[in-house]
Amino acid sequence: MAGVSVDEFLNRCQESGDAAYGALRSVLERLEDPNTRSEARIFLSDLYKRVGSSDTCLQKYHFHIQDIVLDQYEGFQSRKKLTMMVIPSIFVPEDWSFTFYEGLNRHPDTVFKDKTISELGCGNGWISIAIAAKWLPTKVYGLDINPRAVKISWINLYLNALDDNGLPVYDDEKKTLLDRVEFYESDLLSYCRDNKIHLERIVGCIPQILNPNPEAMSKMIEENASEEFLHSLSNYCALQGFVEDQFGLGLIARAVEEGISVIKPAGIMIFNMGGRPGQGVCRRLFERRGVRVTQIWQTKILQAADTDISALVEIERSSPHRFEFFMGLSGDQPICARTAWAYGKAGGRISHALSVYSCQLRQPNQVKIIFDFLKNGFQEISSSLDLSFEDEAVADEKIPFLAYLASVLKNSSYFPFEPPAGSKRFCSLIAGFMRTYHRIPIKQDNIVVFPSRAVAIESAFRLFSPRLAIVDEHLTRQLPRSWLTSLAIQDTSTEASDDQVTVIESPHQSDLMIELIKKLKPQVVVTGLAQFEVITSSSFLHLLDVTKEIGCRLFLDISDHFELSSLPASNGVLKYLAQNQLPSHAAIICGLVKNKVYSDLEVAFVISEVDEISKALSKTVEVLEGHTALISQYYYGCLFHELLAFQLADRHAPAEREIEKTKSDEIIGFSRSAVSVLKDSELSVTESGDTSLIYMDVDQSFLPVPRSVKAAIFESFVRQNVSEAEVDVNPSIKQFVTSNYGFPTKGSTGFVYADGSQALFNKLVVCCAQEGGTLCLPAGTNGKYVAAAKFLKANFVNIPTESSDGFKLTKTTLSKALESVKKPWVYISGPTVSPTGLVYSNEEMGVLLSTCAKSGAKVIIDTSFSGLEYSSTTWDLKNAMDASLSVSLLGCLSLNVLSGAMKLGFLVLDESLVDAFHTLPGLSKPHSTVRYAAKKMLALKEEKASDFLDAVSETIKTLQGRSKRLKEVLEKSGWEVIEPAGGISMVAKPKAYLNKSVKVKEGEGHVELTDSNMRDVFLGHTGVCLNSGSWTGIPGYCRFAFALEDSEFEKAIESIAQFKSVLGN
Repeated sequence: MAGVSVDEFLNRCQESGDAAYGALRSVLERLEDPNTRSEARIFLSDLYKRVGSSDTCLQKYHFHIQDIVLDQYEGFQSRKKLTMMVIPSIFVPEDWSFTFYEGLNRHPDTVFKDKTISELGCGNGWISIAIAAKWLPTKVYGLDINPRAVKISWINLYLNALDDNGLPVYDDEKKTLLDRVEFYESDLLSYCRDNKIHLERIVGCIPQILNPNPEAMSKMIEENASEEFLHSLSNYCALQGFVEDQFGLGLIARAVEEGISVIKPAGIMIFNMGGRPGQGVCRRLFERRGVRVTQIWQTKILQAADTDISALVEIERSSPHRFEFFMGLSGDQPICARTAWAYGKAGGRISHALSVYSCQLRQPNQVKIIFDFLKNGFQEISSSLDLSFEDEAVADEKIPFLAYLASVLKNSSYFPFEPPAGSKRFCSLIAGFMRTYHRIPIKQDNIVVFPSRAVAIESAFRLFSPRLAIVDEHLTRQLPRSWLTSLAIQDTSTEASDDQVTVIESPHQSDLMIELIKKLKPQVVVTGLAQFEVITSSSFLHLLDVTKEIGCRLFLDISDHFELSSLPASNGVLKYLAQNQLPSHAAIICGLVKNKVYSDLEVAFVISEVDEISKALSKTVEVLEGHTALISQYYYGCLFHELLAFQLADRHAPAEREIEKTKSDEIIGFSRSAVSVLKDSELSVTESGDTSLIYMDVDQSFLPVPRSVKAAIFESFVRQNVSEAEVDVNPSIKQFVTSNYGFPTKGSTGFVYADGSQALFNKLVVCCAQEGGTLCLPAGTNGKYVAAAKFLKANFVNIPTESSDGFKLTKTTLSKALESVKKPWVYISGPTVSPTGLVYSNEEMGVLLSTCAKSGAKVIIDTSFSGLEYSSTTWDLKNAMDASLSVSLLGCLSLNVLSGAMKLGFLVLDESLVDAFHTLPGLSKPHSTVRYAAKKMLALKEEKASDFLDAVSETIKTLQGRSKRLKEVLEKSGWEVIEPAGGISMVAKPKAYLNKSVKVKEGEGHVELTDSNMRDVFLGHTGVCLNSGSWTGIPGYCRFAFALEDSEFEKAIESIAQFKSVLGN
């Protein structure tokens, strides 16, 4: 070979392992050159004839050539053997790899034929070459982290692709092994990932023993590294950052996760698994990653004498886990690592089970999405991931949702604005399900979403305020106790006072219900139907006829009969709706509770085909609840989507029907308080078809959600078997209110939770009303709270505030107001005041609490809008609170933990109110996943996690910068601005515009600009939603919320600057 004789070559190899490797590299260079390839291959034949296959060759010449016989396995090709070379610094074929190849042979030949395959940890390449020789795949990529192994693998490829005369060996398809196999240096699948190679099969015989010196593995792996170091790559596994590291399985865990990213959906991964950690541990490694496992081969092999298992002994000493070894090959009783180590030290041979697992993703596309999300900065969640399910129905439901949630969290930096009465997508999916599966032609505008069935029922009562209602006994549990104990059933005329609701319980059976309706003539009926009654439409029709005849509204609950399935059982109610329009006096309530994973995760919706009722219910849920948890809508929306995704759109589209707008004068209408609020309060702009509106009128941050918060949200869903302690937020909230506000708690303090602070505030308003108290709201209170107090018919007064004080309460204004108020309940927003963004200092708060104590007032401190103060604000309320003072602390984890639309409302309730509060059921409690995530986020805050604190600091910096910029633009445009000191909103007075004649939309002339029309005029000109003085309670002052997404904020700034053009002509 190029003038080098075999003797000269062997003399060079005899010098050292490095010299032998250098000589072999020279041979490889000539094999790679087509002009010298044949000559180089003949040289290798001569070399093999000289040294033979003696084991002493490896010690003497630092390489070894041997034949691996394959003649018992014919496959697609009848090659009898492979000729393979090894060197000391790479993995020498032994029982592990031979057993692995036997496992591969148990697959049908078609599993590998014409497939794209990768072998991980290919060593000298013999398995990659054997696969190509036997099954004729399209391509085999042999990958190894050891650069010398890759070079030797190429030599072996040429050894078998050419015969002893240097001529190509062709298979039946007229290809050689050079056409089918390639070898590359790669840390597991990095080569395929970097080159966007998608694989159909991945095979791997990967080491499983913990590296005794993990630091060594972090060194740069170079071709000229020592033979000892390179050989260690074949036998040991460094820590990989996975929970499986403790069992020596970390490298396989990483291989599986990398495999998920490059395997095609129908692909198969095949791994050798030593049974030392136990078969359960081995299987779980795959199953918790969404992989189905089939054990296709198992045997026992002797533990390699050079394998150090002392690391496993250490693990057993510090944990209850026991590894699994056997005494010799014939032993059938497992022994632990410590016993095996001692037995081996005494000269005994130990063995362990060796299995070959064939693995396929159970829902490949969704599992890929989940792992794609995890690898983008969320790797720490991997240890919590659990996609193993005994019930396929559970897997079919949860995995698609996790994939959807992963997509949302990965692709969106924030949660978008959604209408309080339900996400548009969610309502559209419900309507689509009804049309597709039940032939009911409703539109998404017919649907109003509520947090739960109980909330939907109570909201309907609050909207209509009937003095007498009949409710199915199964549905009364969540209604206020006062409604169920009242005896005021005599006067039910619509002219009477509508302050008191009386509810009569009815038997579940419809004929008994109808008898009660006929006798008592209620104004509202809420009922379900028994299973035997819902089979046909007759019971429903009877209820419709009777309630229409006496002039009462009917709300029919179908929750127990509504199935989320591709073959949902029909029922008489749905059959009726498919053929007939829902009468104007009737509505359908449906609570979604029949999911396979979370028995306590509920969302409800109400269907009405009367436009006026749908709109009123939409506004009612906004006033009373604020919103329905967005992620709960995501969950059920994903279920609906999965049931609709494979359907051809509108293949049998039902006939459309008009939304009914007629209304009977004989049927109870909305309560007077509801009419006033729904007409005059500035609620969310949701009826506009313009999707480009900019929402500066909502209490939600659209700034980026930090990675750590997204991780907490995702982890709350990927976990299984979560303990009660992990979702018990009481200790965390106690710590939070103590650390942030110095708020004292004791054993008798009540802790109540909801999906936001709005619902909790409203329950306090009802408590106040039941006590005969007067709610005292400072001028400059968040408008949604004022609207709720009006809606709930509370007795309330406005406490005047002054612009010179920044519209904050002072001792003087508060004292004067409380002089004439009986049983006052004082509401204070702080430290950050909503909507002004000003901040109460600890001293100011102490003065206000002292003033309230002197007047015997109860106090509600609302911290929902706090936590983003621009400069440090420290409260210590403990010293400011008089022992006799009743103070309840209201709050919401959202703005202060940067979680956007994911909220947890909390109320730390003074002990004097605990009993009264609990007579008011109907709260939609946060789901366990929300509580889990909230606990995680509070821990980040308490532990001062650097990335979380950095995100909070960056958010505060952004908000402060925006407040200054918005102030500057507003002042240049003729507004008088009160500069905020914290939070996400500010107030400003359009001084240059008020009471001026301004242009309306094109062709609509001019109007005089006042508080009553400011919002509409501004929206019409700018596309920006703001709150006017009617909402802020400060005459003339509008509210701007500026925690917008970056591009939205820029558009808002530009639109606000252009608004001054309305004063022209």
